[in-house]
Amino acid sequence: MPSPKGVEQLTRYLELMNRDPLLAPVSGVFAAQEIKPQARTLAEDRGIRCLVLDYDAMRGMEDKNTLF
Repeated sequence: MPSPKGVEQLTRYLELMNRDPLLAPVSGVFAAQEIKPQARTLAEDRGIRCLVLDYDAMRGMEDKNTLF
């Protein structure tokens, strides 16, 4: 599960890219299957959006626990 360290890394990348006038302004999305509450809070405090992804659904895999 991604931790605040992932947010720190994304923050560094965003700061680096925003220094380049050809790229700026750049914003970030912290995306993972699960996000720790501390990481979500830190990301949102820094203006980084959070997105929880369902990798199985993205691959088109069906849930085997359905009746129909």
